[in-house]
Amino acid sequence: MGRLTTHVLDAAHGCPGSAIRVALYRVEGERMEKIAETLTNSDGRCDAPLLQGDDYRSGVYQLQFSAGDYYRAKGVKLGDQAFLDEVVLRFGIDAGQDHYHVPLLISPYSYSTYRGS
Repeated sequence: MGRLTTHVLDAAHGCPGSAIRVALYRVEGERMEKIAETLTNSDGRCDAPLLQGDDYRSGVYQLQFSAGDYYRAKGVKLGDQAFLDEVVLRFGIDAGQDHYHVPLLISPYSYSTYRGS
């Protein structure tokens, strides 16, 4: 059965990104439907897949990570307008694939992602 997972690594502090709010949306044209929201655990991972079972289907999805809130909670001064406040990743899923893992590597001024395993 297919599933979507993620995790966050904090490159600025060299640790997992814990207690980061992660929201998942299904994108259909101009419409976005929130289908999951959670916080990352102490290992920077979500305790359960964000998408699985009957909800796991082909389409366009968007992950939104509250990076600014995370860094503010760690005492990082981001200024009035954080360079990266919400990190938004839009990607497609082919439900014929059994697992999509979308990791995020963040700092206050950069991020990177890839399709992991």
